Amino acid sequence: MAARSRPNILVTGTPGTGKSTFSAALSEATNLRHINIGELVKEKNLHDGWDDDFNCYIINEDLVCDELEDMMEEGGNIVDYHGCDFFPERWFDRVVVLQTENSVLFDRLSRRGYTGSKLSNNIECEIFQVLLEEAKESYREDIVVALKNDTVDEMNTNVATLADWTSSWSPMLT
Repeated sequence: MAARSRPNILVTGTPGTGKSTFSAALSEATNLRHINIGELVKEKNLHDGWDDDFNCYIINEDLVCDELEDMMEEGGNIVDYHGCDFFPERWFDRVVVLQTENSVLFDRLSRRGYTGSKLSNNIECEIFQVLLEEAKESYREDIVVALKNDTVDEMNTNVATLADWTSSWSPMLT
């Protein structure tokens, strides 16, 4: 595999932490390609049907990885998804876990129409830092960063920090 000339970044976190908004802003600031996995799954039918309990598609992880493989090898991607443990470790140079204060998250998810177990499961996921732990277990700890993302100012600071990291990134020599 040839070294990538541009980094790949995974942006993960509980639904409602601002992944898509952050990823779009980071894409604009860095000219990296933003890949929203939820949209990709819908567009390309990379799912195994609909989950009525959680009101979402059942993602087919193998189909998603097959679809992304060539793009990820090229580099220059921001992958935006609430899970992270099924992507190959070799794909990412930085893994960003966005975190949000629980009351802010509750308000964001409620505005999206989340109720019942879908709402409570996502709040609990954030309280127990499930996605941060998943990222630390799935990727080298030195590439995993947790960023607080409660406000527009915090998001802008986070985008600037990652844009600086991206501009100074260079491929590792193997």
